[in-house]
Amino acid sequence: MDLAELRDRLRVFAADRDWEQYHTPKNLVMALSGEVGELAALFQWLTPEESAAAARDPELSPDVLDELADVTIYLVRLADVLGVDLLAASEAKIERNEHRFPRKS
Repeated sequence: MDLAELRDRLRVFAADRDWEQYHTPKNLVMALSGEVGELAALFQWLTPEESAAAARDPELSPDVLDELADVTIYLVRLADVLGVDLLAASEAKIERNEHRFPRKS
């Protein structure tokens, strides 16, 4: 599945449940923030080594994957509602950062 297919699937999912009325930018940002908080809580007290291995940890991995998916879902839905092309916005941001933070020699 690519980003456009995910966006379209999320549109259908929301429409099938009559959730568009709740998918305002404000509500989606709040939900996204909550999911980022849940992801952060999983990493809060891990050592750097534990955090690097979190996606491979049999106990932690399912929760990490779920929270990453939740963050992605809300971000894609928010961008869709706002009419933002996430890939184009990301590419533009990377290009600005390449100028702001030049490569080390």
